[in-house]
Amino acid sequence: MQDTETRIHAWHIEAREYRRQQERRGRRFAYPALTPARTALIVIDMVPFFVDANPYARGITPNIQQLTDRLRAAGGTVAWVVPARTERTPVGDEFHGPEAAEMFRNSGGTGPLPDRLWSGFATAPDDIFAEKSAPSAFFPGRCPLPDLLQERGIDTVLITGTVTQVCCESSARDAFTLGYRVVMVADANATGRDQDHNAALATIYRSFGDVRPTAEVLALIDAAPAP
Repeated sequence: MQDTETRIHAWHIEAREYRRQQERRGRRFAYPALTPARTALIVIDMVPFFVDANPYARGITPNIQQLTDRLRAAGGTVAWVVPARTERTPVGDEFHGPEAAEMFRNSGGTGPLPDRLWSGFATAPDDIFAEKSAPSAFFPGRCPLPDLLQERGIDTVLITGTVTQVCCESSARDAFTLGYRVVMVADANATGRDQDHNAALATIYRSFGDVRPTAEVLALIDAAPAP
């Protein structure tokens, strides 16, 4: 029987980190507002390989769907990113072990990109679909996402998906390096343990972007002036 248990991480940012940013820039969050038309929700690696195996990944799917629906309605962009099937390499075999390397190499599945997503999502014709051949969706030359976002004039990215401290954190770091305003959605990212999740959130909040829960991101979308 397929596991259907769902969980949400008990996420937090330490009070001292909030104080540090408040003292540095005079406000808790770097980005107190967003423009939906210039904002993209980035959904990373929400494919059966990861979602079926992790109750935390299943637990964030309602939040991701709510964010996609609300941002689309406000004129924003939704981008679904899935792992590409990469070539086998000696380094990959050495690092992961041959069996695990082969498993990860095929984690994104095959076929049309929309069909490779976990089945619980509703997509739309104007959504972006992209493959990445590196942990980060923003690493130069390894994913078309940055070029696709540039074509739409995107300056703000909302990072969601799995695994928090691997592909999601890598994408957030590289997006910041490329000049995007980055918001990591705390309860729309997932990994295997709360401590790993929270360590990644702390790193992002300290050095690369804001960390906000779904409810606050939805409030930012709703508060934006009508186009």
